[in-house]
Amino acid sequence: MGAGAAEGRYTDELRSLASGIWEAQHAHPFVQGIADGTLDAERFRHFVRQDYVYLIEYARLLSLACARAPRLAWMRRFSELAGSVLGREMDVHRELAATWGIGAEELEYERATPTTRAYTEFLLKTAALGDFAELVAALLPCMWGYAEIGRALAPRARGGEGGAGHEGGAAREHPYRVWIELYASPEFAAQAGWCRALADELAAGLDETGRARMLEAFLQSSRHELAFWDMAWRLEGQA
Repeated sequence: MGAGAAEGRYTDELRSLASGIWEAQHAHPFVQGIADGTLDAERFRHFVRQDYVYLIEYARLLSLACARAPRLAWMRRFSELAGSVLGREMDVHRELAATWGIGAEELEYERATPTTRAYTEFLLKTAALGDFAELVAALLPCMWGYAEIGRALAPRARGGEGGAGHEGGAAREHPYRVWIELYASPEFAAQAGWCRALADELAAGLDETGRARMLEAFLQSSRHELAFWDMAWRLEGQA
């Protein structure tokens, strides 16, 4: 049974305490620009390049989670997730980048901005020095946040109810549909759901001090997620 069944899921508590940060992500002009297709192309290209840098370190984080997981089943799942990032997700990013005029060599030589570096260093430091529950709590916004945003933006990208409608009105013309569909996919939602369930299970075995460490890791990661959107919007690091 999950943490505090009578009181609801512990991850719901985390999400509630981080609600201001998460709602700021949804309302951010970068995210809203993706939603209605009006985001400036140069900002999106900058995001794609930096997100590729991030994904490399994210795969390291998942690999560290595999190494530190106390159960074999968790080890297997984190190994699969690391392989998925290094495989399908990065393949999609390379294909997406190519459609926006970004070559594979340019991606490989992209340098992390200060914001990207701060985020990845926080994640890897938590994975190396924190306990396993902190690692999972720091990882959770990376999965759950993108799944939530993908689900929220998908109807607009597909031309559904509430969609802003890209010029011409056809969903297929939405410039960011491929990116949105990646994170709105049932597969990505399932990954986020598994990570939530794991965080709930880990929290159930912790005292208040342990849960407080999980909360802090979750909040810090959520703040870094918001800063990452803002980094792309501001074109941080661009000459």
